Amino acid sequence: MKSGIAPVPQIMRKISVLPLAAVIFFTVSGGPYGLEPLIGYAGSYSIPLLMLTPLMWDIPMILVVLELNSMMPVEGGYYEWVKKGLGIKWAFMEGCWTWLYSFVDLAIYPVLFVEYAAFFFPQIELYKTPVCLIMIWLIAFLNIRGIVLVGSTAMFLMVAVMIPFIILYFKGFLHPGFSGPHPHAGLTSLSLALFTIMWNCIGWDNATTYAGEVNRPVRSYLKAIILAFSAVYIFYISFTYLAIHSGISASVFAEKGIPYLGMLIGGKFLGGVLSIGGMASTVGIFCAVILSVSRVPAVMGKDEVLPKIFTRLNKKYQTPYISIIACAFIISILILNPLADLFIMDICLYTAGIVLEFAALIHLRKIAADQERPFRIPLKRNGLVLLFLLPVIVFSVALTGALFGSEEYRHAALIAIAAIISAPLAWIFVRYKIKSKN
Repeated sequence: MKSGIAPVPQIMRKISVLPLAAVIFFTVSGGPYGLEPLIGYAGSYSIPLLMLTPLMWDIPMILVVLELNSMMPVEGGYYEWVKKGLGIKWAFMEGCWTWLYSFVDLAIYPVLFVEYAAFFFPQIELYKTPVCLIMIWLIAFLNIRGIVLVGSTAMFLMVAVMIPFIILYFKGFLHPGFSGPHPHAGLTSLSLALFTIMWNCIGWDNATTYAGEVNRPVRSYLKAIILAFSAVYIFYISFTYLAIHSGISASVFAEKGIPYLGMLIGGKFLGGVLSIGGMASTVGIFCAVILSVSRVPAVMGKDEVLPKIFTRLNKKYQTPYISIIACAFIISILILNPLADLFIMDICLYTAGIVLEFAALIHLRKIAADQERPFRIPLKRNGLVLLFLLPVIVFSVALTGALFGSEEYRHAALIAIAAIISAPLAWIFVRYKIKSKN
């Protein structure tokens, strides 16, 4: 079996801390766009849930990412960690599950871009598919040009996302709003609230797949992740507080979104500015996630669990252009078939990957105890297990509510379980192919 660690050419330009933080921000969040349903699900409990859930759901994952990345800051990130800790079989599962949830996730952002653009150009809805395809392939070309350009673009887009919210906050605190009634009820509502928050906070491990393209990756990732998490945490809580106290109806907010809140507080101008921010957010998220997910097939191709064509690099920019093109092609198909209940399916697939990363961390503490780790979680085995229980508890509560909720939510959960099972089934074919070659 050949090594799956893709060599990074010395001529490649690498990304520094601030652009990396911007890319991670978009990989994980992209701003409060997507939090709109939360108030309807959780009502007055939205703020406490937003304060607690990321601490239980994100912090354990961030700590695992920082330790494993400090140990192996390589192209392929989590795929390589799982391969070293648990073997090629489980690394293949990790790669497949990440691909599945990333593609389901990515397919929604071009559609959202069109919806935000419709604020200015209502007729654009008639051309949704061609506009989505143009966005997909332009961003694919941007990614082929390399991580430095992606990082610079992410910094510009991050400013474009944040400025409208600064205006919204200023107007909001001057606006004579009130805290209207925001009803909530039962386990199912809590479940959907948790899925909404978790979905808006996933992707910390995705940001490591291009570690070989980062200057001083161990230190850079530590600083960049702290900056990105702080921005996401403060952003979400402050925005939700403002929305709750604006007097907007939870059902109207979930249906019409953040630009409508802007119109309520500051008129059509602010609604338009927030629509521009929504367009910037969708472009930034799409660009950042394409960057991360496209590196994994290239590394899997090195291991021959995917065709070797995925390993080809662009001669000028040294980027895995075949992998990027393949990702763009799959997403181009998925936008034609919108999937419901995105939150539930995404989180189930993402959690399956998290389980393998935690397992890899614990096993690597045993089989690679002497390997250097500039960042090390100050916990032993039992402490790591307890740390892992925090996101498991959050996920279990959310999944229980979905399974015991409506038929629609159960259906989404079952689709996610079927998608998880598809990876072991695919491995049977891959294993046979590997054995036949040997």
